[in-house]
Formats: sequence, structure tokens, C-alpha cells
Amino acid sequence: MRSRKTNIFFGIDWVLVLLYFILIFFGWINIYSATITDDQYDLINFSTEYGKQLIWIGLSLPLILLILLFDAKFYEKYASIIYLISLASLLGLFIVGKNINGATSWYDFGGFSLQPSEFVKAATALAIAKLVSDKQFNLKKFNTQFQAFLILFFPAILITLQPDPGSALVYTAFIFVLYREGLPFYYITVGFLTLILFVITLYFGFINTLIGSLFLFTLILIFFNKYRKKAFKRGWVKLLGIYFISAFFIFSVDLVFNHVFEQRHRDRFNILLGKTTDTKNIGYNTNQSVTTIASGGLTGRGFLEGERTQGSFVPENQTDYIFTIVGEEWGFIGTTTVVLVFVIFLLRIIQVAERQKSKFSRVYGYSIAAIFFTHFTINIGMVLGLLPTIGIPLPFFSYGGSALWGFTVLLFLFVRLDANRSYEW
Repeated sequence: MRSRKTNIFFGIDWVLVLLYFILIFFGWINIYSATITDDQYDLINFSTEYGKQLIWIGLSLPLILLILLFDAKFYEKYASIIYLISLASLLGLFIVGKNINGATSWYDFGGFSLQPSEFVKAATALAIAKLVSDKQFNLKKFNTQFQAFLILFFPAILITLQPDPGSALVYTAFIFVLYREGLPFYYITVGFLTLILFVITLYFGFINTLIGSLFLFTLILIFFNKYRKKAFKRGWVKLLGIYFISAFFIFSVDLVFNHVFEQRHRDRFNILLGKTTDTKNIGYNTNQSVTTIASGGLTGRGFLEGERTQGSFVPENQTDYIFTIVGEEWGFIGTTTVVLVFVIFLLRIIQVAERQKSKFSRVYGYSIAAIFFTHFTINIGMVLGLLPTIGIPLPFFSYGGSALWGFTVLLFLFVRLDANRSYEW
């Protein structure tokens, strides 16, 4: 071991840093376009949303420096404590949280709001990395699998109860991280089948799906009894067990959909599944976002020339629907460029994760890659009408200080962990 450098910038991956600032710049330009008004054309006006976002961007710099100042081993040593503090911040919302748009997801500090769920993702990634990097940890064993799922369960359920099921959905991304570290593949298979069963239950309803699944399992049992008698003797109990688990899941989907989700969430799923058609109320945003993106054509209408953007056809297009501005003003070329930059960004994170000497750093790297990928995929799919509107921001683009800081913390914790690799032989 050689002595560590005192320069906090030593060993930093400047490619990741450059990509971060490129995305931040592109994002702010589109926030500016979305929120500019006829009487406010100042490039810097802190009373506007684009001005406030500029403040958040400026404050991100000391936040980055603070993250880099701490030794990388600090984050590994205190990962569990950071995770518990993050859970406490979610629990506190049920006592003193502020309700905005139907979700109690913010703390209000006199006009300054902070959404803790944006920071819990980084804390959970640290906790997962800490658990998996333990030398005694083996993802082939059920008890260790249970520990990992428990870490993911607590923040996901607390965020769902706010209710903010969209943000909770991000925690499914960790399954791919755990698979990379040895989780059996059948979990991916079960997850995929669970998703299919979830969609079928929503489309056909609780009773119809339950009857249909009973009919299917009856046919399977008859087949095994007639053609696979030995297998039937060994496996019929397992088949019945799978059926009862499936029936419980179907019931749970119906319960959550009708009694946990709000009406706006139910309406969005029903529109996506084609059960209802609505282009004026709950489905208005999606319909307008698709139309707005299509209006940009190949090269777009030009910066600040988007008629639908300037006309505010898509409400809140500076947040979840900011990609519509890229589509209208910059066209297919602009949207393709943004997608390519994100792809390069994700591939760079994976490349840097693979070169880590520390398992803790590698697992954390893959965790943030999965989180960024999930946000990017769901947001773009939502804007294109391929997925329901569930309120997931586009990293570094969507307006909001909590989201910007949350993604900044996610990335620069990894930059700091990677820089530590240069300190050791």
C-alpha cells in the first residue's frame, strides 16, 4: 500500500464527469425553453423555474466537493448507518411531510422542499454493496437472498405508501445487480412471469384471472398425471404450491390496485391497457406528449420555436415530460443524440464498475447503472406512450432540485469510490 494522495481530484474518471455536465447542460437548456415566458427572457432570473434550477446546479458543485472530500472507505464503513438514516427520513414524512399532487413525499422548509426518496436510492445502493461484498455472503443461499430483498423491501414499501409507486418501482432494478453477483436466474424468470400475471390481472380482473389460472393448473396436473406419472408423484405438491402463491399474488394485485393506488394511477393503467380511452383528462398528457414529439420531425422546429412547447400543450413539461421539448425543438436528430449520450453514459459506468478492485465499489457501480437505466427507460417509454405515467424524472433533465441532487449523489459517490482504486497497488 502506498501513501494516499492529498489531492481530492486525483484518480477521478473525467469522462464520467464530462458526461454529467453535458447532460446537465442539455437538461437546463430544455428547462429554460419550457419555462420561459414572453415577459421573462433574461438568461439569469432566479425568480423563474429555470433560474431556480440554475441555483440547484450551482449548489451541486459544493455537494460534489463534499462527497469527494470524504475517504472512500467512509462510505463502505458507514453504509448501514446511512441506509438506516435514509429509512428514518422516509418514516418522518408520515409525521411532518408535505402533500404535493396527492403524494406526501416532501419536507417543506419554508418554501424550500426536499424529496428524501431521491437520496434513499444512493443509500440503498450502498447498503446492497455492503451486504454483497461481505466475504461470507453467498447469493445461492436463501437466507442471504432474503437479507438482500429485505434491504430493498423497506424503502420500496415506504415510498409506495406515500403513495408514490413510480419511485418505488425503481427498486426492481437491483434484481439485475444481484443476478450479476450470483442470484439464481430463476428469480429473473419469476419476475418476468410475475409481470405478465400482473398485467393479465389488471386487464381481465381478479375473478377472471383466478378462474383462468385454476383452469390452467388443472390442465397441467392432468397432463402430469397421465404422461409423467413419476414426475407427478414428485411434483404435484410443488405445482399446487405455485398455484396458491399465484392466487395470493393475483389477490394482492387486485387489493393494491383498488385500495392502495389512487384513481389517477388506476386510470393511467387502464388507458395503457386499452380498457378505456381518454385524451382529454387523465390521458391528456400522454396524448399531447406523443403529438408534440411527432411534430418535431427530423430536425425539429428550433430552439424556443416549439409551438406546442411554448403553448404549454403538455402540462409540467419541464419535469416528467421534458423529453417532449427535445422532440419538438430538436427533432429526431436531437432525441437520438440525447439517447446516445445516455447510452454512452451508462456504458461508461459499467466499464468503470468492471475495473474495480473492490467488490463493494463494483456492486455499487452496477447498482447506479441499473437505477439510471430504469429511470431513463421508464421516462422515455412513458413520454412515448409505451408505459403508464408514473412520475419518474429523466436524470439530469427534469426540473427539480431533489432529483438533480439525488442523481448527483448517486454518480459522484461512485466517482469517489473509483478514484480510490488509484490509491492502492
